[in-house]
Amino acid sequence: MNTYIIIVTYNGMQWIETCLKSIPAGLKTIIVDNNSTDGTPAFIKEQFAHCHLMEETKNLGFGQANNKGIAHALKENADAVFLLNQDAYINADCIDQLKLTYKASSGYGILSPIHLDATGKKLDRQFSYYMDYDSNTSFYSDAILKDLKTIYEVPFVNAAGWFIPKSTLRKIGGFDPLFFHYGEDNNYCQRLKYHELKIGVVPNAFMIHDRENRKGLTIQAYSPESIEKRLRKIKYQVANINLPDGEQILLAKLNEMQRAKLKHTLLWNKQKRSYFTKLFDRLKEEQPAIIESRKINQEKGAHYL
Repeated sequence: MNTYIIIVTYNGMQWIETCLKSIPAGLKTIIVDNNSTDGTPAFIKEQFAHCHLMEETKNLGFGQANNKGIAHALKENADAVFLLNQDAYINADCIDQLKLTYKASSGYGILSPIHLDATGKKLDRQFSYYMDYDSNTSFYSDAILKDLKTIYEVPFVNAAGWFIPKSTLRKIGGFDPLFFHYGEDNNYCQRLKYHELKIGVVPNAFMIHDRENRKGLTIQAYSPESIEKRLRKIKYQVANINLPDGEQILLAKLNEMQRAKLKHTLLWNKQKRSYFTKLFDRLKEEQPAIIESRKINQEKGAHYL
């Protein structure tokens, strides 16, 4: 299978050399840079000229940048793509193992390798949650008893390392532009489920996700960042096409915010009134796009590519 590596970069100088050096020779690599300001594009052009670099004039977000890379790969007649985070590194045989497993399995829309942490000696913390007992009852037992299967079905795995065959892209499409950054992979997995495609983890394919010691952004209560975070969670819920009453839930959320605005107006709580006013306005603004997203994603097709 002619597989293209797709990497989205944004100020990725800390990781990009290790990331690109981990890719085996002969695999075509497309890099979409989201208007980095730390010299990432210049470094790639100088040190990795064999990669196809697409430089954007603004930050498109994770999903839309990946869509551009995927679309280019399909035009080049790719049979599959492998989405790789700029802060992730693959083992030499990772792609080969994923391809072999895909050919030997059926019904899978996405395959993922095992995600290790920066040391390469234990599971990435977040990845371990995706493999918990409620997600797959046999993975850890099989590992302890040294009887691993070739593939494990899970409801979700993050898009730091996704093998996506062309058949999935033709059936599901790319990432929904409703999500700028965070939530787009959750939404994609929801769409896979709706169209009866499975998500699998391949235990003999490995990658490192170098993020363990990164400090997360501290979000203050009622700040603009907190509004965006809550809005993203609501969109993730109401855009889920597996929920037939998503639009009704959306209307209920808007009504709930209206009541909260009125309550805090009467209580003279300016901070909370402002918070719910802005949250309502943002969700109301997104309402047509959410409804359109639900309509589009229920149909099969290469959407957004």
